[in-house]
Amino acid sequence: MAVIGTPRTFHKKFKFIVEIDGVASAGFQKCSELSVEVANIEYHEGGTLIPQKSPGRLKFADVTLERGATQDHDLFDWMEEVADAAANAGLNEPAFKRNLDIVQQDRDGTTLRRWSLSGAWPTKFVGGAWDNEADENVIESVTLTFDFFQRK
Repeated sequence: MAVIGTPRTFHKKFKFIVEIDGVASAGFQKCSELSVEVANIEYHEGGTLIPQKSPGRLKFADVTLERGATQDHDLFDWMEEVADAAANAGLNEPAFKRNLDIVQQDRDGTTLRRWSLSGAWPTKFVGGAWDNEADENVIESVTLTFDFFQRK
């Protein structure tokens, strides 16, 4: 028997969509800030009293996605890959690093912003509470670390 009506989708209430390698896999209600900090290097040339300044290393803060839902297990499987690599005698294999996009949408589903994270991998995964009345696989939060980000 055919189902009457429109199917439920989590994208209506979860407006930050995470696309891992171009595949939409999870929606989230909240996303922490993306930030980068440039170190300040000071040096004194020839004994001068006024230091010369130049930019140094970049430091990217981790991003946390909260109150999410998904229809598959891709994020958790990805976390298991990272755990397996960490447990494998401390050898870090870059195979678990992936590129992903965080897409902010408005209420109509139109893309407002798209941020691309390079070399990302999950460092923390918190499963949500079990609810018999929910249709989604709930994710409380996922924390991602990454090498670089840019706005597309």
